[in-house]
Amino acid sequence: ERAIARHEVREIEQRHTMDGPRQDATLDEEEDMVIIYNRVPKTASTSFTNIAYDLCAKNKYHVLHINTTKNNPVMSLQDQVRFVKNITSWKEMKPGFYHGHISYLDFAKFGVKKKPIYINVIRDPIERLVSYYYFLRFGDDYRPGLRRRKQGDKKTFDECVAEGGSDCAPEKLWLQIPFFCGHSSECWNVGSRWAMDQAKYNLVNEYFLVGVTEELEDFIMLLEAALPRFFRGATELYRTGKKSHLRKTTEKKLPTKQTIAKLQQSDIWKMENEFYEFALEQFQFIRAHAVREKDGDLYILAQNFFYEKIYPKSN
Repeated sequence: ERAIARHEVREIEQRHTMDGPRQDATLDEEEDMVIIYNRVPKTASTSFTNIAYDLCAKNKYHVLHINTTKNNPVMSLQDQVRFVKNITSWKEMKPGFYHGHISYLDFAKFGVKKKPIYINVIRDPIERLVSYYYFLRFGDDYRPGLRRRKQGDKKTFDECVAEGGSDCAPEKLWLQIPFFCGHSSECWNVGSRWAMDQAKYNLVNEYFLVGVTEELEDFIMLLEAALPRFFRGATELYRTGKKSHLRKTTEKKLPTKQTIAKLQQSDIWKMENEFYEFALEQFQFIRAHAVREKDGDLYILAQNFFYEKIYPKSN
């Protein structure tokens, strides 16, 4: 009996050695981190993700692009389940930085205990639409040889607005709100007040940090200070490699004041702009409590809290 027992123990030990380490081994807190950057199109998202790719080997994390069919930002219910399962259980890809053009997804709905960290960047809504309009026609300096969907259309943005074209219609401004609102049907009803309120709620309660394109360097600096596991060295990389990281839409012509005034008459612009102003105010509030200015430069504040009156006293 003893010989049989020893033989069985040896067999189990051999199987364990062949199978490798146990797959349910827990990761420590820092190694278990996942960041999701559900990037809004034409908000300097490529410039920012290039920094993540440049840093991933040095800072030892993985970067994964979420590529959806036809860039559809809304996932099917079954894909939502698959996505949540991948993000939470794919230990080989942790720590992980996921990025893609998908709308916000609430992981708590799926019974997940530890949710990923959401970040994002938004842009002045008219500037974003103008950039996207010319991007579809002329592309950018990132992949200049790639043929774009509207290539060959030479009509300017001003001409499009004057003629009431579909590519520059106020409805096309409705994008940043639904990206933050999420996968509910009401999020994608253009002009929905409920969608804007939900987007604001998510921005404050579900996002770690939301920056603005116009102040991208400050956004990167705050991320490096708060999440150095991912962003150590990002600020210096952005400053020294600025030209290589910035992606510029080619042939872009700034709209006239008349064109801007016409778009600003739309209720859709008013709502998207209200959301942008809300996000900007929130970002500037966070920045004001995290940095100080000296001789024209910003620097991150050191730790400004400590513990005292600790009881019971240790011997």
